[in-house]
Amino acid sequence: MHSIGALVLFAIFTVLGIIHFSWAFGGTWGLEKTLPTNESGERVLNPKNIDSAIVGFGLTFFGLFYLLKSGFLQLPIPVWVMTYGGWIIPGIFIFRAIGDFKYVGFFKKIKNTPFGKADLNFFSPLCLFIGLLGILLQLINQ
Repeated sequence: MHSIGALVLFAIFTVLGIIHFSWAFGGTWGLEKTLPTNESGERVLNPKNIDSAIVGFGLTFFGLFYLLKSGFLQLPIPVWVMTYGGWIIPGIFIFRAIGDFKYVGFFKKIKNTPFGKADLNFFSPLCLFIGLLGILLQLINQ
């Protein structure tokens, strides 16, 4: 179970990283539904290409973290990095699923935008899944 769960998270983070890198290099696939807008349809976030690249690197590192957790990749990483990372990464995604209470997350107020609908049906559930699976893996590993 532990290895399978870690490989699932590795796969998710790899795909998400690739998508963010494609945006960093000018791609637009899926972009219109991935940025929150206000009721008027104006974006509330306007990330630059470098922002997408930074997120892409972060997601890639999260994927590598879970590849290390699975045992399929072995590098001399300090135990404290694996311990704290095993709690911090899921925490990030649990907080993302909860959201900011306005534009993102399960408890957002702005819901009837393309992003709001995609967030409710896909992004927030995915973040919750990532967070809960990460916590489960951390608990199993202790």
